[in-house]
Amino acid sequence: MTPPTDFNDRMLSLGLARVSEAAAHASARLIGRGDEKAADQAAVNAMRDQLNMLDIKGVVVIGEGERDEAPMLYIGEEVGTGDGPAVDIALDPLEGTTLTAKDMPNALTVIAMAQRGTLLHAPDVYMDKLAIGPGYAKDVVSLDMTPTERVMALAKAKGVTAEDITCCVLERERHEDLIDEIRETGASIRLITDGDVAGVIHCAEAEITGIDMYMGSGGAPEGVLAASALKCMGGQMWGRLLFRNDDERGRAAKAGITDLNRIYARDDLVTGDVIFAATGVTNGSIVHGVRRAPTFIETETILMRSKTGSVRRMTYRNPIK
Repeated sequence: MTPPTDFNDRMLSLGLARVSEAAAHASARLIGRGDEKAADQAAVNAMRDQLNMLDIKGVVVIGEGERDEAPMLYIGEEVGTGDGPAVDIALDPLEGTTLTAKDMPNALTVIAMAQRGTLLHAPDVYMDKLAIGPGYAKDVVSLDMTPTERVMALAKAKGVTAEDITCCVLERERHEDLIDEIRETGASIRLITDGDVAGVIHCAEAEITGIDMYMGSGGAPEGVLAASALKCMGGQMWGRLLFRNDDERGRAAKAGITDLNRIYARDDLVTGDVIFAATGVTNGSIVHGVRRAPTFIETETILMRSKTGSVRRMTYRNPIK
């Protein structure tokens, strides 16, 4: 029987969840061991092995770096059996290597898949990011606004005061002025040490997480992954690439990006339907971490499809033999 060549996201979604789960299982053995590289490599190896079992013609467009920097799951690497649909793959085998090494919350294995040519090939540079959850008018906030203007605009749209708004910001020295300005509005801030994909996802479930808006700069590849999740869950996101030198501008040119000042909306980062899976490694506010018992290992995965807007949470218990 000839395998289908169209992007059958419904059939592929469960396979994607298995990829994410395998990476979580592998990296969980290194929780709290203090070895970030070993945890990341374990996740990479497991994710790659599982991807190569899928009937896809996959190309990694967001991965572990260039080919000479990463032995596996590098940008441009082909994965899958070579049969089935041609797809783009964005992944972070272990988002939160430091979190895993130190046994801190919110370490995840993350992967997204979409039809070939529909995920932005974001270069490995910083991206200025802004995200809010669903239910607001289009462009109620923007990257061209100051942080103060964003807080005030979102508070007005939500029908509350600035004191009722909570922003999520990555705790970095480069964000000190941003943090000070947000706090001057009266809004509160949830600081995170790592994992800005999770930070953006928090906005989509504000009633659960208490986070209304994400602001700040982080990796551009992670921006594409975060946009994939928001496209499934609902919400708005914008990103603008930031370049510190000619080498980084050269990376953009290599990725086919010519407008270095462009602001990308969510649907510019992910132009077609996408499926997204994330599995908890350590306990977090999105999913539970890996749990070991004498006879089994258990993971929780969030699996989403933008075509239907479905969000599925799955607990997978695997016997230890």
